[in-house]
Amino acid sequence: MTKKIIKRCTENLPVLEKNLHPLLQRIYAARGISSTKELERGLEHLLPFHNLSGMDEAVRCLYAAILEQQNILIVGDFDADGATSTAVAIHALRAFGATSVNYLVPNRFAFGYGLTPELVDVAKDMHPHLIVTVDNGIASLAGVDAAKKAGIKVIITDHHLSGDTLPLADAIVNPNQPGDVFASKHLAGVGVIFYVMLALRRYLSEQDYFQKNNIAEPNMSRWLDLVALGTVADVVSLDHNNRILVHQGLRRIRSGQCVPGITALLEISNRNQARVMASDLGFAVAPRLNAAGRLDDMSLGIECLLAHDITSAREMAATLTQLNEDRRVIEQDMQLDALEILKKIQTTVERKGVCLFDETWHQGVIGILAGRLKERLHRPVIAFALSHTGDLKGSARSIPGVHIRDVLAEIAVRYPTLMDKFGGHAMAAGLTLPRAHFESFSQVFNEIVSEKVSEMDLEHTLLSDGELMPDELSLESAELLREAGPFGQSFPEPLFDGRFQLLEQRLVGGRHLKLTLGGLEQTIPAIAFNIDMNRWPDYHCDQVNIAYRLDVNEYRGKRSVQLIVEHIEPA
Repeated sequence: MTKKIIKRCTENLPVLEKNLHPLLQRIYAARGISSTKELERGLEHLLPFHNLSGMDEAVRCLYAAILEQQNILIVGDFDADGATSTAVAIHALRAFGATSVNYLVPNRFAFGYGLTPELVDVAKDMHPHLIVTVDNGIASLAGVDAAKKAGIKVIITDHHLSGDTLPLADAIVNPNQPGDVFASKHLAGVGVIFYVMLALRRYLSEQDYFQKNNIAEPNMSRWLDLVALGTVADVVSLDHNNRILVHQGLRRIRSGQCVPGITALLEISNRNQARVMASDLGFAVAPRLNAAGRLDDMSLGIECLLAHDITSAREMAATLTQLNEDRRVIEQDMQLDALEILKKIQTTVERKGVCLFDETWHQGVIGILAGRLKERLHRPVIAFALSHTGDLKGSARSIPGVHIRDVLAEIAVRYPTLMDKFGGHAMAAGLTLPRAHFESFSQVFNEIVSEKVSEMDLEHTLLSDGELMPDELSLESAELLREAGPFGQSFPEPLFDGRFQLLEQRLVGGRHLKLTLGGLEQTIPAIAFNIDMNRWPDYHCDQVNIAYRLDVNEYRGKRSVQLIVEHIEPA
């Protein structure tokens, strides 16, 4: 799949503020920012918690559980959002004076996703009076019914899209449930539980609870490091509210005011904690946490985030890193298998939606595989693996313009017997179906995706913020852009393009191309990661067109500007 560079509209953009740097004016306006109010990153600009439906009921239920010292069980999910959500709930509730707070995360291979009846059976052995789901539960109708029959109260906190029927829980807090008026529909699971704890803290304060019980009233910002990590890891849209949460969390991490687990994970991934960015959380910390849930048990990741000392956190971070290395090896083998399958499918180029299955694939890694293939093919992809029951578990990843959960919902309406269950977001979803239905499902998936995409949707385009002038290719500009974020999903990091003289090129680290570029009154270093070895190095090429990001390179205490090349082609 070839890439195509398309320039964002940089003409006739609104002037946000006269004193704002011209480069930032251009970057922000191109991302739809129409007022400097949308750039405010102070906590006072967060949306109020009282607009979340179900909040009053959830707070009253939690308040009663704390007062009566009931057993509270947090039921999480097996990804980084679920791990951080669980950690926020436990840290906060214990700080509020709850004496019996435990957690349970379903093993993805034995129980699958969410609060299932089978998981409730396991939970009963822990004797909870109250179950609080985090990052799951909105589709757990049977699980909630099982808990209620066992005399256990249930609060659901989730952010996934709901089905036509809601569980009969004691309270549901989810910005995406029908009728909810909370202005941001993009909170991650960790953002939702943070808001619940924020509301609970306020209520406890209003009841003079902290004073009566001689408890120091906690500052909720102390857990924003976890909120930032979970929000970035779950690749939710960084709307204004999420940018505030991530920015404030990054500030705490940089200042060393974060849980030891995050410090340990940054250390072992060789990231400078004092200068950490959202991308470091997404590409270095989150994969290590996710590896626990993919290959083993997410409890290890949660314990790392709950660790009280750096020594134990470092030990767990080392284990998580080894799991992540194991995951990489498995993933590489699966990618080779997938490419062989694609070669055998003669009509792949005609398929708008691609489904792949191999009975040897690891169930915990198919999400990453689907994501890699989606990037390679630039079309929606579902990768399937065998579950322990013999059914197929599928993990779907999509492209802009195709809401993958809506596609699955339409399949469920048109062909109600094909799938057993499904759920997810616009860009990612999961599903289960009988193995015998794979071929039929593949055809139907391609059929419905084909109805929803245009040829333009299937073009792999890079949106560029245009060219930079020679004086803008500087360390000062790179530093300016580092501080202009946080950048991420739906608020992308600035990308530029231009033509350069190719003065030097050499391979480093096996698959990375180190470049020296010229032609703009200066020479400037650049690096392209994981290049196509069949095309580069190209010693016959002396000019290149590239799409790139400005980056700050730190080496032996010296800081300099370099270009991170996202796309390169001979000029």
